[in-house]
Amino acid sequence: MGEMVIIAMTVVAIVLIAGMSLNGIVDKVMLAKRMRYEPKDSRQGSDVREIAERQHMIEDRLRVLERIATDRGSLLADEIDALRRDTVALSPLQRQIEGAEQ
Repeated sequence: MGEMVIIAMTVVAIVLIAGMSLNGIVDKVMLAKRMRYEPKDSRQGSDVREIAERQHMIEDRLRVLERIATDRGSLLADEIDALRRDTVALSPLQRQIEGAEQ
């Protein structure tokens, strides 16, 4: 009877050790999967937003330049003057972006 208790305790100990080891392995795998799908840097969102704003500003400028290039009327000088006035009234972010472009 004493041998049966020792064998049962050994089996329980082996099962506990194997279960804890398996739990550690599963935790590491799950952590690796979570880390793969989480953003690596919180600045990513702000960088994307800045790029989208810059792209929008460049598209607006391109539309204006296309309109100026295709306009054959006498309003061309007036539109150029209006653009110069708009450039003076640029926001600080747009000035910073323009400075980086040049």
